[in-house]
Amino acid sequence: MSELVALDPHLFGPGSPCFGCSPDHPIGFRLRFFKDGDDVVTRFTPHERYQGPPGVMHGGLVTTLADEIAAWTVIGLRGRFGFTGTIDARLKKPVRIAEEVVGRGRITVDTRRVVTIHVDLTQAETLCFAGEFAFALLDRAAAERLLGRALSDDWEPFAR
Repeated sequence: MSELVALDPHLFGPGSPCFGCSPDHPIGFRLRFFKDGDDVVTRFTPHERYQGPPGVMHGGLVTTLADEIAAWTVIGLRGRFGFTGTIDARLKKPVRIAEEVVGRGRITVDTRRVVTIHVDLTQAETLCFAGEFAFALLDRAAAERLLGRALSDDWEPFAR
């Protein structure tokens, strides 16, 4: 493992509404991300409010966690913001509540307009989730069309 380099959780400005990464979201994951060589990593301990079955993290939220790791892999390694295009998810083992999850993303395909990221989630060194996420990289005009509004100045550097 190489030296971890923290990614700025405030990249998108104050008051970010993101459920996954906003440090201020009242019920969000509040994830922090780090570059680790060619990977982006995070650690997260699921709270009981994220349960599906008793003691197990809801599968949709597990996939949300992995999607956020994929998004920050694009941000951390490409300096761009991508929009999720496809998800191929494999829930291999239950993700347990109150046990730390280590999430790791790595770019596997990198083209000018689409980046594919592989994400693994482990607990106690056991693989719980593996997935492939394809992200579309949009310029400012395309991002604004998708969002239906103008990008803020904080987001502009990531849509070029």
